[in-house]
Amino acid sequence: MTATDPALTALAQGWCALSLLHGRIEAHIERALQSGHGLSVREYSLLDVLSRQHDGEGGHLQMKQVADAVVLSQSATTRLVTRLEDRGLLERYLCPTDRRGIYTNVTEAGLKLLEEARPTNDAALRESLDEAARNPELAPLVRVVESLKAPAAA
Repeated sequence: MTATDPALTALAQGWCALSLLHGRIEAHIERALQSGHGLSVREYSLLDVLSRQHDGEGGHLQMKQVADAVVLSQSATTRLVTRLEDRGLLERYLCPTDRRGIYTNVTEAGLKLLEEARPTNDAALRESLDEAARNPELAPLVRVVESLKAPAAA
């Protein structure tokens, strides 16, 4: 492929459209969560991921798994966990079977805030997708997003 290859241009255009859709959705959700609940998109995502943990085999996520789930580096995830812990929304404790491991759980206050923020997140996502669907360049991507099914739990 060369820089003037039409396939590359189409690929680049598709990537730009996907990036635009993501940016618009994230910005809309960010404004809604910040104004309604004092949460950023990343904070909401982290609380959501950690709220799905459970006791038992494979129930608690390692920091790398959490970082992958919220699409941040491990160091950025650790800083985010610290901020939410300082706000009383998360707590850390040592793994009972491996003193080197640290678990992070959502507190009752964090679960309450997450429950209050979830409808705001969902409504802002729907609004963003509906708005993007009116744009001919973004409409095909919106249809793909809407057609995706959640992966089955392992």
